[in-house]
Amino acid sequence: MKKVFVIACAFLLSVIMISSCASAQNMNSNHMDHHTGTATSEPVVDSAIQDWAKQRLAKSPRHQEWVKIKYKPAGSSAEREVSAFVVYPEAKSKATSVLVIHEIFGMSDWVQSLTDQLAEAGYVAIAPDLLSGMGPNGGGTSEIRAADSNAVGKAIANLPTDQITADLNAVADYVSKLPAANGKIAVTGYCWGGTQSFRYATNNPKLKAAFVFYGSAPEGKDDITRIKSPVYGFYGGNDARINATLPKTIEMMKGLLKEYDPVTYEGAGHGFMRAGDAPEPKASEAKGDKEADEKAAADYQKALTAYKANKKARDEAWVRWKGILGKL
Repeated sequence: MKKVFVIACAFLLSVIMISSCASAQNMNSNHMDHHTGTATSEPVVDSAIQDWAKQRLAKSPRHQEWVKIKYKPAGSSAEREVSAFVVYPEAKSKATSVLVIHEIFGMSDWVQSLTDQLAEAGYVAIAPDLLSGMGPNGGGTSEIRAADSNAVGKAIANLPTDQITADLNAVADYVSKLPAANGKIAVTGYCWGGTQSFRYATNNPKLKAAFVFYGSAPEGKDDITRIKSPVYGFYGGNDARINATLPKTIEMMKGLLKEYDPVTYEGAGHGFMRAGDAPEPKASEAKGDKEADEKAAADYQKALTAYKANKKARDEAWVRWKGILGKL
């Protein structure tokens, strides 16, 4: 694990939202360039792949609930409603809140499971479905995915930036005022959500910390100047397209005297928090076809090596993450 700590400021040039986000997480869905909003062909979310997350969530003893958060967007006479998944820690005292921003794949079983894991660690965790109300019948991610499995990435590509910020502000305000919360709030995000968590740090001066998992920084110096909280980065060593942006981010953050602490987990790929959370891959049974069996064995070894690297990174990231959260 290579660590770079900098008191920093800064910025990134245009950076493409990683196609490996899909492959690293065994997905099959449209991916997009988060700057241009164009979709690229990527594998789609297979619901069976997330059964492990769904099963773990079902076994959790913690209180989980879906809430509807209403607010009136600036310049609008109509209210907007955001669905959010909340999990409460089993604790005697009030806890810090963590706002979870999902990947480009929208709300998923894994995102909900991660939210539960944050509550297990002692935090009030809330994950909004940022596609709330964007479905053909006013639903969110699940409705959009049911209508067209490739539509979620496209819908996220079309989300207005101001709406994302307003949604996050409404959710942050809601969770920070819950009776079980102590008023402190941090934000975390993954893949597309990692980029959004960095961006949200430029828009909410009340944040205690922003945790960016394999996402890129905002593009404007004026944006970075507004950051008031420390930003902690979590990156995979085998994620060249995002990592290529880090030197400039470090330089710019340092120049603006913003606190930025990026850590790169060697051997891990983009999306390692999900990939390392999934079950270990299993070798397929021999079919009696020498060539096919040899290929299957080689594929298994490759998948196992990647899994072990991602799991190691995920486990180390959790230790670091919880250590930082505990000091907020």
